[in-house]
Amino acid sequence: MTKLQVRAFLFQLGCFAILFTSFRFIVDQYTNLTGYWVPLTAFAVGTLLSPKFQAVKTKDGEKLFMKWIFIKGLRVIG
Repeated sequence: MTKLQVRAFLFQLGCFAILFTSFRFIVDQYTNLTGYWVPLTAFAVGTLLSPKFQAVKTKDGEKLFMKWIFIKGLRVIG
């Protein structure tokens, strides 16, 4: 794995972890769900809302791209 691929993986993991823990707390506090439904719901919401990062080799070299549901199109990170 290249340096940018590792960076993309860590960015994606970090964003998902932040959203998962946030939504797990929110679902636990503000809904009547119990048991495995709390982390399952937080996992689904975190997966759908977290940005996607990908390292791509272009003619200018390797670049890191981000796609997010709240941003139109792709954004070049590095």
